[in-house]
Amino acid sequence: MINRRDNPAPTQGSPSHGPRVDSKESEQGTEIETDEHNLPSRAAATHEQIRMEGEKELERDSLALMWSAIAAGLSISASLVTKGILHARLADTPARFFIENLGYTVGFIIVIMARQQLFTENTVTAVLPVMHKPTAKNFAILFRLWGVVLAGNVVGAACASLAFIAMPLFTPEVMQAFQQISQEVMEKMPSEMFVGGVVSGWLIATMVWMLPGAGSAKIWLILLMTYLVAIGNLTHIVVGSVEVLYLVFSGALPWQQFIWPFALPTLAGNIIGGTFIFALISHAQIRNDLSHARKNGKQDRQTTRKAGK
Repeated sequence: MINRRDNPAPTQGSPSHGPRVDSKESEQGTEIETDEHNLPSRAAATHEQIRMEGEKELERDSLALMWSAIAAGLSISASLVTKGILHARLADTPARFFIENLGYTVGFIIVIMARQQLFTENTVTAVLPVMHKPTAKNFAILFRLWGVVLAGNVVGAACASLAFIAMPLFTPEVMQAFQQISQEVMEKMPSEMFVGGVVSGWLIATMVWMLPGAGSAKIWLILLMTYLVAIGNLTHIVVGSVEVLYLVFSGALPWQQFIWPFALPTLAGNIIGGTFIFALISHAQIRNDLSHARKNGKQDRQTTRKAGK
């Protein structure tokens, strides 16, 4: 059964809410159905649950989104910190690569479990409501969310990188490890940045799709999927921003190289991998299920009305 809203919908442009998303449910004053017993498949239930979360994110106030995104940019720096400390403390053996990359997962665990705004999560979560009803208004709301979250993530990443350099937080050995790890990112060609971004965007989107059914194993799921990003030496726009901006603020890299060859190819790859590949395919497989279910439901109601006459 579709649950009715207990409270009236907030008006567009109100101080505590962002713009309202166009959807069939918002027009009818109903909630999105997420009970798998009332949907044609468990995959459809997962799709609708993520779409509901996406609508909530799209309708959040811009200032709230910005602060959450800045917090995520700061938190994700824990990936570089943990990986750098492990790199500096472990002996240079083949096993060091696999152990130190466990540190890469720490920032993601913090950000996702704290429900902070991370750009690559929003490339799948927030896009499903737009695919459900691709109106100009919904696209504008999506781009607003992406812009605010990406800007906040980069600001947070920049603040973290600057703090690592300006404040006596770490030993010279750890600082040298930060430098070495960050330089490895910039050894890639723009095409490699792009392809790595596509694959990491796909993996993060897959993780987001799996989280609703993970239950108490969420941390292990986050660790597994982000560990694959780490050992695959893939590119991620937010974690990579911490690393590349560390080089910029330390004077080892001109700021223009943050934009190219790093940011633009990586950002494009993350968006394509998380949105235009994963989200489109996932939405396509569910749309037919939902349309058949609605058609059958309409036929059942018509049959019931005829039987009652």
